[in-house]
Amino acid sequence: MASQYHYKPNGEVPPGEQLPPGVRRYALGVEYCGARLHGFQKQRSASRTVQAFLEKALSSIAAMPTAVVCAGRTDAGVHATNQVVHFDTSAQRPLRAWVQGVNTLLPDEVRVGWATEVAPQFHARFSATARSYRYLIHSAPVRSALSSAEVTWTRHPLDLGAMRRGAAHLLGCHDFTSFRASQCQARNPVREITRLDIAQLGPLIVLEVRANAFLHHMVRNITGALMSVGRRERAPEWIAEVLAARDRTRADVTAPPFGLYLVEVEYPEEFPLPRRAPGPLLVPLPLGELSLD
Repeated sequence: MASQYHYKPNGEVPPGEQLPPGVRRYALGVEYCGARLHGFQKQRSASRTVQAFLEKALSSIAAMPTAVVCAGRTDAGVHATNQVVHFDTSAQRPLRAWVQGVNTLLPDEVRVGWATEVAPQFHARFSATARSYRYLIHSAPVRSALSSAEVTWTRHPLDLGAMRRGAAHLLGCHDFTSFRASQCQARNPVREITRLDIAQLGPLIVLEVRANAFLHHMVRNITGALMSVGRRERAPEWIAEVLAARDRTRADVTAPPFGLYLVEVEYPEEFPLPRRAPGPLLVPLPLGELSLD
């Protein structure tokens, strides 16, 4: 016998089931600069989180407590150009209230780019089929004073060819235990990377990675290892050895958070959401179109 469905705010809604009468589900596209934030997730010990700011602003506009669920939690210092969240509410407001109204109550580091009503079966986290990140590295003798919190700086020249050869070992479906944080709570360490490009774009080196999902610190740990290869401290084949070891202690240091951006979350066609350029502004190219010359 099938279990009876019981509604939980922001929870998963089985096919064929509906939200309670008068309740609607909305999705928001959110952009934020994580430099002075303590990550996405609300915390008792830190007030400056994206979730805390969003929920306070949404609750004010809705005139009732309002909680959100995100596509993927980001750490302190990490940025997003296209984070997706959803929330349930019985408050009847025009879509512009969930954008312009909410934005008037948010700090400068956080902005809502769009809002749309979605089907009850949409879930920002569990409906997502893929996520893409970009990691920006500035390789130069002197750190820039204008982008110290927006890119990761290294004084060392990086061999992009070697980094690409190392990155090739990570494509496909693998156990990424060696590239997860020790405190990662994911039950299954297997993930599938479908794109991992590295390119020079003006003064920046851009790493672009797409996967069905990511483990805690996975992109930063991969970037740290590839930067070691780029500095010629390790051979490209070392990446394959680390991956096969399934041992976090075999990988290199975790790259800083400042250069990391969540730039896209993908969903099935049944959930048509507004689309925005992946960004950030320093990288005005669509996903998958980085020049590899």
